[in-house]
Amino acid sequence: MLTVIGEALVDEVVSDTAPKRFHPGGSPLNVAVGVARLGRPVQFAGRYGTDEYGLLIEQHLRANSVLTPLPADNLPTSVATAVLDPAGGARYTFDLEWQLPSLADALPRLLEGTTVLHTGSIAAMLRPGADAVLQAVERARPGIIISYDPNCRPSIITDVAYAREQAEKFVALSDVVKASDEDLAWLYPQDSPQDAARRWLGLGPALIAVTSGSKGAWAVTAAGEAEASVPPVTVVDTVGAGDSFMSALLVSLMDRELDGGARRAELARIGTGDLQAVLNFAVRAAAVTVSRAGANPPYRAELELP
Repeated sequence: MLTVIGEALVDEVVSDTAPKRFHPGGSPLNVAVGVARLGRPVQFAGRYGTDEYGLLIEQHLRANSVLTPLPADNLPTSVATAVLDPAGGARYTFDLEWQLPSLADALPRLLEGTTVLHTGSIAAMLRPGADAVLQAVERARPGIIISYDPNCRPSIITDVAYAREQAEKFVALSDVVKASDEDLAWLYPQDSPQDAARRWLGLGPALIAVTSGSKGAWAVTAAGEAEASVPPVTVVDTVGAGDSFMSALLVSLMDRELDGGARRAELARIGTGDLQAVLNFAVRAAAVTVSRAGANPPYRAELELP
């Protein structure tokens, strides 16, 4: 079982060439759906309201066979407005409510049978919910593989020094970390993304992956580095692309039985051959997602090579 802790929201997608669209989203939610579509059992621990948008999120999770162990609450469901540029790139603004008061009590039940715990994005930055998420990761860490994606949102967390400190707390607790080159450029403007990732590797993770949009992805482990190019694709929009990459990265590692506390030492010794295969799989997943509207990750059959 993979457990995802983080925010759920509704994406309002706005462009000059199409009517406004509404999609369930939020980076952690997207990761959970992506994992489920790739055939792995997954549960999502996040918050959403009992309003119309909350119902949309709950229906989306259930339709994709994602377990929902935490009930909806009476607060408004969070909304992200994604404004698309002519190339399909998304710029976000947010109306958020982020807290998880029920997480601490539910955590023992959530972690039963969990071999991988993923978190990140707004959930790991915005207080008060971020404090509860950090405590959950600390409690899970001894026996569970931890995955983290900072997915920085400078329009929400404007203090880069705080964001850097918070990200490094999670990186130090994690085994697998994925970040975009934009994340790392904002957090460490004086460094290249690769140098920043290598520094993060020194904090304790086994694997750091860096995505660079149409330029592909790069990853580093103790054994070495690997790079993967993006397959040719017509971009509709980039909403959810990084989350699809994250889902596929985790599933590919789980397919190699590199999950669970007992596997932490094996994950730390992952070789460059496995690293390359994992990276290729993740890049293919992201390419499928950008070829269609919204955060719509691929199913396993769509990623099978001929």
